Formats: sequence, structure tokens, C-alpha cells
Amino acid sequence: MNGSGNNSAVTEFILLGLSADPRVQPLLFALFLMIYLQTLLGNLTLLLVIRADSCLHMPMYIFLSHLSFLDLCFSSATVPKLLENLLSQRKTISVQGCRVQVFFVFDSGDTEACLLSVMAYDRYVAICHPLLYGQKITNKLCNGLVWGSWGLGFLDALINILPAISLDFCKDQSIPHYSCELPSLFPLSCSDVSKNFTIQLCYSLLHGLVTCVLIVCSYTPIVSTILSISSSSGGSKAF
Repeated sequence: MNGSGNNSAVTEFILLGLSADPRVQPLLFALFLMIYLQTLLGNLTLLLVIRADSCLHMPMYIFLSHLSFLDLCFSSATVPKLLENLLSQRKTISVQGCRVQVFFVFDSGDTEACLLSVMAYDRYVAICHPLLYGQKITNKLCNGLVWGSWGLGFLDALINILPAISLDFCKDQSIPHYSCELPSLFPLSCSDVSKNFTIQLCYSLLHGLVTCVLIVCSYTPIVSTILSISSSSGGSKAF
């Protein structure tokens, strides 16, 4: 920390992580490293298979490839820093690094939520209106839905992170998590965070509610259609 200005300006935070026990931390490191490597391997394999096989260049697999890439982004935004801190004596992250982490968690998480609702609509058309699938889910619409999801996720992350850039931190540096989360930064700030809290609450509720409603509205007729299929093999395949 440095002592310029009226407040003692915090330049880094301490991530308390999952455990302070030095005997447990190597075990946690091995566990999360294994999970992270499996995540990387699984999603990279899926991306390569979809890219290499021209038969898979269709909307369903295009959505799936973007979902895999988002999973990589979401994991990579937090897990590498967690692994570093599990092996380090100084479990710190800079204020700027914390803000960057918060931004990418918001961006990838919100984009993934949008993409899941898009994929639900894709399955709705495929199962409930199979004869019209090729007309309704065109490549142009597919690309528009994908990049629209990315754009909404980026916009949501930007709206949440921009007010947080002006926050001053002058209190306890400790964050009781293994990664930076926007709500955990509010108690550490000596600025007025009411605006930040309201923005995050409103956008989280709006984003979560809209995506959940879209998913439910897509899967309700899907389940109804599947249950109405007389053939047990056809119903199992649809499920």
C-alpha cells in the first residue's frame, strides 16, 4: 500500500482462499489442477472435433463449440490464480488484476447464460417443429444469436465493472474467497457503493430472470412434445 492522498490507497488484495492449512493446500492444488486440466482437455477436444468434421458445422454444434470456449474462458479467469496462490506464501492479487478478473467472470458467465437460452430455443425448434428447423434456424440466424449472446455478456460486464473502477479501497485488504467477486469488494471500499450495488442487483436479476424464463418457455413445450410421442424409442432419443 502507499500513503498518498487522504486515504491509504490499497494496491493489492489478499485472497484468503479455501484453506490456510499448509498441509491441505497441496492436496487442494492437486485436486483443482486435475479438474482444470480435464476441463481444458475436454473442451479443447470438443472444439477440435467440431472444427475438423464438416458434418458438425451446423447450428447445434456451433452453439456447443461456443459453449465449450466459454467454459474455457470462465475456468481460466479464476483457476490459474487459485493454483498460484495455493503454492504461494503471499496470496495476493493486484487491484487492477482483481477488476480484470471480475470483468471476465461477468463476461463469460453472462454470455454463457445467454447462450444456454439460445440453445434451448434451438432444441425447441428441432423437437417441436422439426420440418421447419432448416428454415427457422439458418446459419445467419445462428451467427446472429451467438454474437448477440457475446455482445450482451460484454455489455453486462461493462455496465457492472465501469462504476467499480472509480472505487477507492482503504479498509481491510482480505477477500474471503479464492477469487475476486464484485460483492466482496464493496465492504472493502471507502467510497459510496450504493450505486454499484443497485446496478449489480438490477442487472443480475434482470439477466437471470430473462434467461431463466426463455429456457423454461423453450423446455416446457419440449417436454410436452416428448411425452406425447407414442414410440418409447423415439421419446428416449428426443430426451
